[in-house]
Amino acid sequence: MFATYLIGLREGLEATLVVSILVAFLVKSQRRDRLPQVWAGVGLAVVLSVVFGWLIEYTSTSLLARSEDRELFEAVTSVAAVVFVTWMIFWMRTAARTIAGELRGKLTEALAVGSLAVAGMAFLAVIREGLETALIFYSAAQSAAGGTGAGALLSLAGGVATAVVIGFLLYRSALKINLSKFFTWTGALLILVAAGILKYGVHDFQEAGVLPGLNNQAFDISSTLDPNAWYGALLAGMFNITAAPTVLETIAWVAYAVPVLVLFLRKPAAPARPAAPAAPPAPATEAASTPAGPAATEASTDTAPQRA
Repeated sequence: MFATYLIGLREGLEATLVVSILVAFLVKSQRRDRLPQVWAGVGLAVVLSVVFGWLIEYTSTSLLARSEDRELFEAVTSVAAVVFVTWMIFWMRTAARTIAGELRGKLTEALAVGSLAVAGMAFLAVIREGLETALIFYSAAQSAAGGTGAGALLSLAGGVATAVVIGFLLYRSALKINLSKFFTWTGALLILVAAGILKYGVHDFQEAGVLPGLNNQAFDISSTLDPNAWYGALLAGMFNITAAPTVLETIAWVAYAVPVLVLFLRKPAAPARPAAPAAPPAPATEAASTPAGPAATEASTDTAPQRA
């Protein structure tokens, strides 16, 4: 159940960092009176995320009587979870440098409006992480052998608890970690987890009769990859790597994992620096310099770098 622990750790740390930014801004701004509204918004987001996760599980186990409908529902949620995972890891890589400033700006606007705006801003900042966690957890747990049982829930809770402790220590300056490397490594692992979820979704589509090839195996390495051994259970539970996958499952796993990993691990290009404005040519005569003066001034104004 390391996959569900990783999901709880990654998503929990993102949410914890968001909350710590909001709390630190209020404390430094001498607005501790607004902290209860922030915690109220965070608490409501957590409750709704738990309800959303329970609703997904209840729909799968109680509302869908036919096995084909249940397989189709799990397939759709698996694809949705892969989309959310992919969007989340790439968004976090691009927005990590500006998220603190954006949150402070939004919180400043909310403080000017009132208490409900502060609570709503904190709620919206956390609810996205909560809904993503619920959906990804359900899909990852379903793709593993144990399903959404007590073990998966404990692993998720352990990951979230670890994230809260790390976030608190970072807030208190008692711990220093390279968050860039942390999110890079966990993002790469989550891509492999998402590849396993997509493979599981393809298998569910095949069992529901939407996709063909349920009995067309790509290979069978059961003699080498023992599913009962610890390494077989780890690969199956973490990345849904099985000994006898179908052809479509294998294609889906490779077609997602390889290009997404390459794009994610590729170092982003450094932003281009603005070119220095060219110096205006020296005027040959006084008559020639007269019309060139305003134009040169305007050009230098337009090309000068803006100061924050």
